[in-house]
Amino acid sequence: MINIFIIWGLILLFIFQPGVAHDGAEAGARLFVHALLPYLLPYIILTQWLLKMPATGKVVAPWKKFVKAYVLGSFGGFPVGAVTVSEMTKNEELTRKQAGLLLASCHAPGPMFVIGFVGIELFDDINTGWKLLIAIHIANIIFFFTTLLFIKNDEKLKDIIQPPVTKRSTMPLLDSLKDSSEIIILVATTVIFFSALGIVLSSVVASTFSVDTGIAQTITLSIFEMTSGVQSATTHFSGLTIFPLLIAAIISLNGFSIHIQVAVIAKSAKVSLRPYVIGRLWCILMVPILFYFLI
Repeated sequence: MINIFIIWGLILLFIFQPGVAHDGAEAGARLFVHALLPYLLPYIILTQWLLKMPATGKVVAPWKKFVKAYVLGSFGGFPVGAVTVSEMTKNEELTRKQAGLLLASCHAPGPMFVIGFVGIELFDDINTGWKLLIAIHIANIIFFFTTLLFIKNDEKLKDIIQPPVTKRSTMPLLDSLKDSSEIIILVATTVIFFSALGIVLSSVVASTFSVDTGIAQTITLSIFEMTSGVQSATTHFSGLTIFPLLIAAIISLNGFSIHIQVAVIAKSAKVSLRPYVIGRLWCILMVPILFYFLI
């Protein structure tokens, strides 16, 4: 019943605020096309292509698979980490327990997004973009090694895992293009929907509680859609000293849009999201602190 009330409440909000909802959806579409698609699509296709290549049949030590998941996932951008871990689980390279733990640590914005979009376009300083990327990966690597300790305690992992017995794709490039298009549609859908929702809710909050529109919009969008939240923070707070730390906090928060993407992808491989939730809380705390000391 609660879900039904929430859905009908949101439907009424969109009906009574059609212009605001349109502006929010349009802003989300522009952000997806200009800030996400160029950075995300090529890497998703290449990652999918690599993961769908026929297996060599060689025995691979578990730690090498974990490093493979981290390198491909953490440097690909949201939600490539979830895509990588889920694909490796479907290929039987990872158990579901391993996948659940790695899902939390193999999750980071791509270098092209942090350095290109955030560093150059928002900070107007490529070095600050690099420092933010380093802070994110320091937090992730600490969590990654902590994850390895939990994985080592799994009795099933004491022996080297045998090569997967499942058949790999016979047309890896074509299959990677097909799967990548589905992921991109998922990303576009969540970005546009949550951008529209965030704009409508921020408008309602600002008018109801007499809160500054910039503050309400930045907070609401940061909760629902990270890229829109980053853009709003740049518009309203770029002149403040705390602006870089605010951007780091918003990127660490991720927003419902990215969390939904990860949940949908992880569900396809039946991967647990509990470690992922813990990993997000860790990064929300650690990334701004590490970034503060770096800058």
